[in-house]
Amino acid sequence: MTRVKGGPRARRRHNKVLKLTKGQRATKHALYRRAHEAMLKSLTYSYRDRRRRKRDFRRLWITRINAAARQHGVPYGRFMAGLKEAGVELDRKVLADLAVKDAAAFAHLVEVAKATQ
Repeated sequence: MTRVKGGPRARRRHNKVLKLTKGQRATKHALYRRAHEAMLKSLTYSYRDRRRRKRDFRRLWITRINAAARQHGVPYGRFMAGLKEAGVELDRKVLADLAVKDAAAFAHLVEVAKATQ
């Protein structure tokens, strides 16, 4: 049986991997084998962190809402429970944005939450 070499197809595949690892340190961007390992690792991280990003933002929003609510004398849990009882259907992203950018509107929401409890 004759020997089959990769030829242009292998070169294209190698170049694709090397292009994906551009910016890596040391041999990870220059040597195909090391670059392939780095690429697999980085794709794993990116898949994982696309899900993780959602958690991280939710944590950030909750932290911001809690800090702003406590400035008005209400802890996060009671603030959110009061809003739910009052029928205010704003999500945490919007509430955090209000807490940072529009303190007066957030203060009004705190009063609404306090009034229902």
